[in-house]
Amino acid sequence: MRFETRRTKALELLKATGMWRSNYEPPILRGLWKIGFKIPPPHFVPFWKTTLLASLWFGGAWGIVMWLTVWSAHSVVVTAALCAAAAAGLFFGLSMSLYYAYGRRKHRLPEWSSLDRMDN
Repeated sequence: MRFETRRTKALELLKATGMWRSNYEPPILRGLWKIGFKIPPPHFVPFWKTTLLASLWFGGAWGIVMWLTVWSAHSVVVTAALCAAAAAGLFFGLSMSLYYAYGRRKHRLPEWSSLDRMDN
């Protein structure tokens, strides 16, 4: 099945749950879809992938902002800054993974690959 067809089915299921659109179709994801990325809606991404991706982008972005605004002015050691950014990223990544896993379970959403077998 084509990605777009599967994504449409997934978005219909998510919309039917009554959750906010921004929860199942975040603006950044819509932007990535527009430029051609084939990423499933977050409730259909495996736990470990959500943890990894959310940890990397948040830890990196948060670490850079903290370095530019606070840590460099207070002479924080680079190793300590990297550890703090990694810890913050991991906490955020796990939190987001748990959030989406809870929503997937609460609304009894199917696996991404099983959307192929669903009736229209």
